[in-house]
Amino acid sequence: VCRSNKSPWVCLTCSSVHCGRYVNGHAKKHYEDAQIPMTNHKKTEKQEKVQHTVCMDCSSYSTYCYRCDDFVVNDTKLGLVQKVREHLQNLENSAFTSDRHRKRKLLENSSLNSKLLKVNGSTTALCATGLRNLGNTCFMNAILQSLSNIQQFCCYFKELPAVELRNGKTAGRRTYHTRSQGDNNVSLVEEFRKTLCALWQGSQTAFSPESLFYVVWKIMPNFRGYQQQDAHEFMRYLLDHLHLELQGGFNGVSRSVILQENSNLSASNKCCINGASTVVTAIFGGILQNEVNCLICGTESRKFDPFLDLSLDIPSQFRNKRTKNQEGGPMCTLRDCLRSFTDLEELDETELYMCHKCKKKQKSTKKFWIQKLPKVLCLHLKRFHWTAYLRNKVDTYVEFPLRGLDMKCYLLEPENSGPDSCLYDLVAVVVHHGSGVGSGHYTAYAAHEGRWFHFNDSTVTLTDEETVGKAKAYILFYVERQAKPGADKL
Repeated sequence: VCRSNKSPWVCLTCSSVHCGRYVNGHAKKHYEDAQIPMTNHKKTEKQEKVQHTVCMDCSSYSTYCYRCDDFVVNDTKLGLVQKVREHLQNLENSAFTSDRHRKRKLLENSSLNSKLLKVNGSTTALCATGLRNLGNTCFMNAILQSLSNIQQFCCYFKELPAVELRNGKTAGRRTYHTRSQGDNNVSLVEEFRKTLCALWQGSQTAFSPESLFYVVWKIMPNFRGYQQQDAHEFMRYLLDHLHLELQGGFNGVSRSVILQENSNLSASNKCCINGASTVVTAIFGGILQNEVNCLICGTESRKFDPFLDLSLDIPSQFRNKRTKNQEGGPMCTLRDCLRSFTDLEELDETELYMCHKCKKKQKSTKKFWIQKLPKVLCLHLKRFHWTAYLRNKVDTYVEFPLRGLDMKCYLLEPENSGPDSCLYDLVAVVVHHGSGVGSGHYTAYAAHEGRWFHFNDSTVTLTDEETVGKAKAYILFYVERQAKPGADKL
């Protein structure tokens, strides 16, 4: 209908092929149109059961029922669904398809090499690997690509010993997961490790993270289904569950022991959140000091809160400025958002502070200080906010530095930090395109070995710093700048 070759879904009732719901939704329209003739007739219970239009994603071979709005994990008695999978796989592996892919890769390589030639004078091939969209999973893909470019974090997982979850009969063979496998046979750490290993391996074909997504469905029920999800919410759940799993032993190996033996993550760099330290808290963990003052008696209360990321409001005075080049009024910068986060704030009537001296709730002020900065500073810009009935998006462009973000002025004790210890360089940006949190599309920009790439699901393209700087950032990942040896002598 729309001539799209992205995400083809085949109807297993009539063999029609349409685009999936996250392209233009023609597969869903095909299902809806098929239901119309039945609405004017009184259906028996037997006929009711027949009208389950099941589709198969020709890329991932997963089956889906629009009526149930869910995955289909069972097969027919004759195993017809599996036969369709095998037929599609044979088509994919046929000589004709292989030849077509080979020609396409040659064309892609020649165009990519010409782009690289302008960057560094060589014709090295692009080694980045995209991630297939499994059905509105761009939120997950953008986060995975961003995390894969945080070297210290990514390398830790890639160096973990592999864990074999399958038995001898299925080892080495592609399996199609069903819910009958049970919760005890899944590991988020293992599937996350496998996904990171598949990226940056030099393959031009996109990797399908369906095994990881299956585990996500198992342990994070909030993300079941194919509706669009919030990338920041997914990142927090992912990091929290990785942290929890790493704290315990897995397959007889204690992950905390592995972490303690890793010389790159010394005890002084650890920030404990919910128990023992892991690579998650060692890399992303920082500490905030929350300072509350009673305005009646002046009593001061201090509390230290660990964090993995900071969520920053976009100040209200900038919320109408949509683009970088839009004239009129000052431009919102990341520093404005950080200043708004750390500035002294008077709590409103709904947030009255329970003063221990006054013995009742009183008006008070609140201020945040950063007591300890993390190795990787993750900044989330709060673009979605609730109005009376719906969640709106703040589409303001926020200017952010690609190099040298100085966090010293937000520190509780800046005098104890070195000259370069508070400087951060950008390594990845997640962008939300569209108007609402439940719709739109996520992509990511990330730096790898001095070059910037744009990750749009299965498509990866080289880009430049100017393009990255114009992005309407949703999540920013900054890496602590390493002090050069002998820099203090200069």
